[in-house]
Amino acid sequence: MKTRSRSADVSRRSFLQVSASAGAALSLGFMLPSEAQTSNAQEVNAWIDIHADESIVIRYARTEMGQGSRTSAPMLIAEELEVDWTKVRVEAVQAHENLKRKRAYGDMASVGSRTIRNSQEYLRKAGASARMMLVQAAAQRWGVPETECQAVLGKVVHTPSKKSLSYGQLAADAAKLTPPKDVALKDPATWTLAGKPLPRVDMHDIVTGKIRFGVDTQLPGMLHAAIAQSPVFGGKVVSMDSSKVDNRRGIVKVLNMGEFVAVVADNWWRAKEALRDVSIEWDSGKYAGVNSASLMKLYRDGLSQSEAATARQDGNALVTLAQASKVIEAEYYTPYLAHATLEPMVCTAWLQGDQLQIWVSTQNPESSLTAAASTADVPQENVKVFAMQMGGGLGRKSPQDFTRQAVAIAKELPGKPIKLLWSREEDTQHDLYRPASLVKVRASLQADGKPEALHIRVSAPSIFSQLLRMPLQNGVDPQAVASLNDHPYDIPNCLVDFAQRSTHVPVGFWRTVGHSQNPFVRECFIDELALAAGVDPLAYRLSILPNNEKANRDRGILQAVAKAADWGKPLPSGVFRGIAETEGYGSYTACVCEVSVNAKGEVRIHRIVIGIDPGYAVNPDNIQAQLQGSVVHGLSAIFWGEMTVKDGRIEQSNFHDYRMMRMNEMPRVQTVIAPSGGFWGGVGEPAQAPLAPALGNALFAAMGKRIRSLPLKNHGLSLVKA
Repeated sequence: MKTRSRSADVSRRSFLQVSASAGAALSLGFMLPSEAQTSNAQEVNAWIDIHADESIVIRYARTEMGQGSRTSAPMLIAEELEVDWTKVRVEAVQAHENLKRKRAYGDMASVGSRTIRNSQEYLRKAGASARMMLVQAAAQRWGVPETECQAVLGKVVHTPSKKSLSYGQLAADAAKLTPPKDVALKDPATWTLAGKPLPRVDMHDIVTGKIRFGVDTQLPGMLHAAIAQSPVFGGKVVSMDSSKVDNRRGIVKVLNMGEFVAVVADNWWRAKEALRDVSIEWDSGKYAGVNSASLMKLYRDGLSQSEAATARQDGNALVTLAQASKVIEAEYYTPYLAHATLEPMVCTAWLQGDQLQIWVSTQNPESSLTAAASTADVPQENVKVFAMQMGGGLGRKSPQDFTRQAVAIAKELPGKPIKLLWSREEDTQHDLYRPASLVKVRASLQADGKPEALHIRVSAPSIFSQLLRMPLQNGVDPQAVASLNDHPYDIPNCLVDFAQRSTHVPVGFWRTVGHSQNPFVRECFIDELALAAGVDPLAYRLSILPNNEKANRDRGILQAVAKAADWGKPLPSGVFRGIAETEGYGSYTACVCEVSVNAKGEVRIHRIVIGIDPGYAVNPDNIQAQLQGSVVHGLSAIFWGEMTVKDGRIEQSNFHDYRMMRMNEMPRVQTVIAPSGGFWGGVGEPAQAPLAPALGNALFAAMGKRIRSLPLKNHGLSLVKA
């Protein structure tokens, strides 16, 4: 196992200086299709254009929200293609182009940390196939065997004679050849580009403000729309009176769309302000009396119901627990969370006859195309989707409710581009929230302190059933029980079951999804068992991990992070540690937190050591950024994240009451990248999974009080500068 441990203690100023200079030093860049230079270019395959000036265009078919795969995915192609990375430019593929080419670029969604792990094979084969075709073209021109030719940094060299031809000279001939059926990929041990920490290709454009997000879309004659949706989820418009604003300056039209009201104006501020003076009567339906207390009762009822869907069953946990002389029992709760992306929901739609164009911040451009076409009632072939850089996504910008709204408004004003932008309040109170979850855990121990039986009951809404409207296999939502039903520990009698509790609060995929909450349950309870057994938490975990491939990977990252954190060595007086590990999205992660807590309940995080084994590390620099970002996002939720319900509606409305972490609260973060090889895991989401339990375990060590619900603010704890 190769391990990298890097300390991240970078000031904002130095970050901007390093980022700008790194971007300026490279001839890399990100191009929208309209910026692509198509003259004197030869497409060798769908992914690669080679220009006469020896520059290389590599296409990127996913969307970018800051996860960095716009760099790492092309790196895989460039590695196999054997090119000079400084000559590479990255061009975005759009959904309508993928449709026209019969989905030659495959899945375009940036969800589930799957860009690299799900597409690495065909991306690498695209680069390797093009390289082989270029070698074949050179061999044919020279009249020599291909085995005597070798591709080296954008050239093909005839080894015996030392003659060479550049890719630019060979591209036209290579493009005429039939792609090889059998494509051999490099052994990652021989990589010369992939595996190295490289600056992101879009870094310079981001820090200089050149990049354009969905919110930046500007078109000639564009109108702006602001909307209001029912404060109670599922409500409808009963009546609307817009007489106060109909003749106001800049107001173009006020629309009653049934599920929402839209004001269209010549700028967004006028539309938003006018919306305040539109009188709307809502039918709130049967959910107007729902509140957080009634929802909690619903979840608690799920813990005691006689029947639940079985997610995992080994041995006979219930009988073993009933016969045990001592049972350790606990309840854990994690609340609804909003995505609160810095850029709210935004989409610009322009319907001209039966032709539709949209500019949208979306995690799934193909879904955007489908939703836009069906809403406008035009053929999919008539829709063009321009997926813009997202100002955050985190799962919220995969569903297409806002895209449908923008197109529906554009249908009412054909011929005019309409830019729909949700207000921050609309975004906060009409999200697709991470489900709340109440979990009851019971266990008994053997004489040696190891677990003999374990029963976990999850009572929560189902994302798959509620959002995706998919039937649940055996009645189990896989995200509701994630990291619980697939835990790696050797427990002979184990039952994990799921009680689905549907509510009117809309739920969706929040970064790390079930792994954002269930490791908190699992790994904190493992610490409870370690305490009962009188064993060090790290030693206890290692002792109950079996000897198999999966558990050995858990063991590997756990030991790597513990070593980097100096586990077992004395800490300064008043400082305490906690540890946790878990797996998700194909990767293995672990975390150690070092904290102190004073009498006022002020938590000082002295250090976080967080690590990942993704199998292969394509761009370690980007992986480090994702680990650091996971800490920022995770700590915000752990300390303050909670959406509460009153009178059927969400109470929080903006960042003043849905708190985000501040720069001066950021602790020192040390990252451990430990790729062990042999598999491909995700990076964007899994690293957040062990953070909450590691911190929870550290807080117990510091206070002697076990915290079993989040956020920490509800326990009188606050975060102070380290």
